[in-house]
Amino acid sequence: MADGAHMPRRKLQRPVPAKSGRSASHIAAAKETLAGLNGDMNDGQAKSGQEPELNLADCAYRALEEMICTLELPPGTRVSESSLVKRLGIGRTPVREALQRLSRDGLVVVLRRHGVLVSEIDVRTQLRIIEVRRVLESLMARLAAERAAEDEIAQFAKVAAAIYAAVDANDDLAFVRLDTQLNELLARACGNRFASGAMNLMIPLARRFWYRNYKSAGDMMLGARLHAEIADAIARRNPDEAEEAVRRLLDYIDDFSRKTLDR
Repeated sequence: MADGAHMPRRKLQRPVPAKSGRSASHIAAAKETLAGLNGDMNDGQAKSGQEPELNLADCAYRALEEMICTLELPPGTRVSESSLVKRLGIGRTPVREALQRLSRDGLVVVLRRHGVLVSEIDVRTQLRIIEVRRVLESLMARLAAERAAEDEIAQFAKVAAAIYAAVDANDDLAFVRLDTQLNELLARACGNRFASGAMNLMIPLARRFWYRNYKSAGDMMLGARLHAEIADAIARRNPDEAEEAVRRLLDYIDDFSRKTLDR
């Protein structure tokens, strides 16, 4: 397992302002993630000649979720569905489906005839999420260590190494994307759709809260190392260590979240 003590101790820079063309990078990243996680499904659709509409909706969801979580679309921002269609270069139907999912996640509020409002960030919601994650994420990590297929085990090892590399490269956006991949992989590898479904409702809100506050109240290198330790323990098929790694991560996140109350 990589040793966080040998990583350069430097802080990440603040997120750069949104620029034209940046939305395309979100779409490209979403497609790359989907290609890795759902390659078999995509191949099946290509062979059957079907249009992968569901995958386009997934791409739109992941791109918009990333834009919201990295504050490219800050809390309180109001946007129209048509502007998002143009910005992402994806059709209206998948964008509409993505917005419905984001609404269920609590990241946006869909206003009838008045566009879409990005929801505000609430520390008390974050603390309630942590309460549930302590139980649910520990279970998922343990199950993944026990049930993951061999190709998934290899992916957990790659994600752990890539997280350390992202920190070393001072790349906070890469870490956000790797965290998304880790969550997707954990949801799949645990083999329990009820647990993963519940977790999917909480992770986007938790990720945005972290990105909003980690520069003033958190330690990005510590948080990254704790995420990587979960992936590493699962890759070694050690359920006890995986569960303990989740406990350490949630202790850190709880402490980090409570510090924001004093700001």
